Amino acid sequence: MKIELCFGSSCHVKGANTVFELLKAALKENHLEDKVEVAGTLCLGQCKEPGANLRLDGEIVTGITASNFKQFFDTRIKQALMGK
Repeated sequence: MKIELCFGSSCHVKGANTVFELLKAALKENHLEDKVEVAGTLCLGQCKEPGANLRLDGEIVTGITASNFKQFFDTRIKQALMGK
């Protein structure tokens, strides 16, 4: 799985660094570091959306925040990689 987190100015202001730290911690906690390639990218063109944006295996996902990160991780990443 490849996750490209937007670090453009808009996403940076909307918490991309926090989402990045949460992502690293969640991958480590669930022992998934070797199953996910994480990279930064510049603007994904979804700047009007709330929260940070990322590309998950080619699909743009918008609105990731600290408050909804766990749900996003559990349903979109953990479930896909662990089959739960």
